[in-house]
Order: sequence, then C-alpha cells, then structure tokens
Amino acid sequence: MTRFYFTRIIFAHGLFFIFSINCSFSQEFLWQAGTHSFFNNHEFPGSRVKSSQTMAGVHFAPQIGLGYEGCHRAFVGIDAMSEFGSEKAVDYYSLMAYYRFDNKPFTFYMGSFPRKTALNRYPRMFFQDSVSNYRPLMNGMFLECRSKKDDYFNVWLDWTGRQTEKTREAFFIGWSGRYNKGIFYGEQFGYMFHFASSLKPAIPEYVNDNGLILTSIGIDFADKTFLEKLDVNIGWSIGLERDRGAGDGWQNPNGIVAELKIEYKKVGLFNTLYSGQGQQVRYNQHNNRLYWGDQTYRASKYNRADLYICFIKNSAVNVKLVYSLHFLEKKMFHEQALYATFDLNNIGKIL
Repeated sequence: MTRFYFTRIIFAHGLFFIFSINCSFSQEFLWQAGTHSFFNNHEFPGSRVKSSQTMAGVHFAPQIGLGYEGCHRAFVGIDAMSEFGSEKAVDYYSLMAYYRFDNKPFTFYMGSFPRKTALNRYPRMFFQDSVSNYRPLMNGMFLECRSKKDDYFNVWLDWTGRQTEKTREAFFIGWSGRYNKGIFYGEQFGYMFHFASSLKPAIPEYVNDNGLILTSIGIDFADKTFLEKLDVNIGWSIGLERDRGAGDGWQNPNGIVAELKIEYKKVGLFNTLYSGQGQQVRYNQHNNRLYWGDQTYRASKYNRADLYICFIKNSAVNVKLVYSLHFLEKKMFHEQALYATFDLNNIGKIL
C-alpha cells in the first residue's frame, strides 16, 4: 500500500514537471469578452425528418483570469443568452470556470469552458447548429496535441446530465484528429454518448449508447490555386447504437459522406453529400435527448449546399450570411442564417 502511495506521488509530480517545461515564471491578468448574435430560419414544410424552426438571439460571454508561469491559466465568467423577442433580459445563462494549460504541443482544458474551443471542427452530423446556440459550454475536459504542420489529435469528455429524479445521467467521450501530407490529408471524428437512467425512475429506463465515427481522406488545393479555399474529401461514417433494454443488439447505420469547399474573396460554397442508411435509429423514442446531430441525416440520401458571404472576417469580428439548400425526401428545402461575432482578449490566438 505504501509503495502504491509513493508511486502515485511520483507519477503526479512527473506529469506536473512535463507540463511545466519551457514555462516562463511570471503572473498576468487575463480577460476575454465577446458577443455572438445568430439568426437561423429553417424551412422544412412537409418533411418527415426535420421540422421548421427559427432560432435567434445573442450571447454575451465575458471572462477574467489569472496566468501563472506563462502556461497555467484559470478563468471565470458567464455566458448569458437572450432570445430575440423574449420578455426576459436573460433567457439562459451558464457559469464558466476552468483551468487551461498551454505548452506546445499540448493544450489542456478542465472545468466549464466554451464548447467551440473543442468541437468547432466537428461536422453537423455530430452536432447541429442549435447545440452551439443553446448549449455553448462543455463540462469536462479536453486534451490536444498539435504539430507545427497543423496535425492534431485530441480526446475529450463532456458531462451533459447529472443524475437526479428528473434528469438522466449522460455524458460524451470523444476524439478527433488530422494528419497532413502535402496536399493530402486524413481525418477522423468520433464520439460515444452514454445516456443512462434518472434516479429511482417510476418506469424502468434503460441505458442507451449512441456512437458515431467518420473517417475521411481529402485533398486541399488552396495553396495550388488562386482560391482561398479549394478542398474536397470523402469518408465513411458508421453509427454504433444500442438500447440495452431492447434486446436487439447493436444497430450500425453507415454511409458515405463527401464534402466540397470553395471560397474566393470571402464568397464561398460548402457542399455536403450523404448517401447510406438513415442515422438516429431510435429518434422517435428519445429525440434530441439522445441525438445531438442534425436530424436531416435520418434520411438515406441528403445533400446540403451552403452559399455564403463573409462581410467582415478578421481575428476580432466575423459577420457571415448563409443561404442553404437542403435536398432530401425528393424535395428541396431552404434555410437562411446570419451570424455576427465580436471577440476581444489579451491572450492571443485561442485554440
């Protein structure tokens, strides 16, 4: 027992030593402040997989923090959101409080921190747009290793439901990574969502597991042309779904995903094609409590074309207008969105 105790102490001190290499000895006061306004109008009349909806509001997210030795940082703040047309001054708010470690090639977060920090690269088949609007914070941890060539790999945990008599226990475990070789690259996104029962439920609630993996290969031609973006990739997605009370084992909906990205002078096209088996097998039982991805992927064939223009795009301000065409169920549906983001800080580039 004593040997095990001292082994844990040595291991903990070793991790601290590794994380502290190259840190400069100094202290600093840190701050971040920003607003994120969004207007998103979905028009899906007659669709069996997605309903029409309009989401609009503004987030205000100030943070203050302290830095130590150049790479250890602690932040506290709030994300407050007001929906357009609401009679309330604040409709939703969440506390931010987290530790951040930066020491190349490692970045580590733990606590309650902005979701976009960890998940802004994920496709919509994993997280639909409304997640960033109404669940802006992660509660857990995130660790990433990044190379100078923008290769990266990360793992993360997001605890989304603390078990109570009204709330089912739920959490994500996920990972993503990318490897670049010249104009070629390979990337993977994945997660497993554990959706358990509430505390002492009157009716039995069985554990559901919802996993999704997307593995892709692509070519980035941007440096070879006059375009700011020219990227094409193709991949294979597979779902890993199980209701432990149903007794029918794992369900594995899979399909092909292809993407095309073109941009020139802040005007662009982002096209996504999905062909395969419909995802979100148990949506009718659990809807958005179990599935956080876009419901359009419940269809076996789906194409989305985003036409956009960035009116302003720099490190502090981003104003973007998007008109989307959705092709599914042998119909064409429309979506319009406008985003305006303003962010300032005294830290430098945020991951």
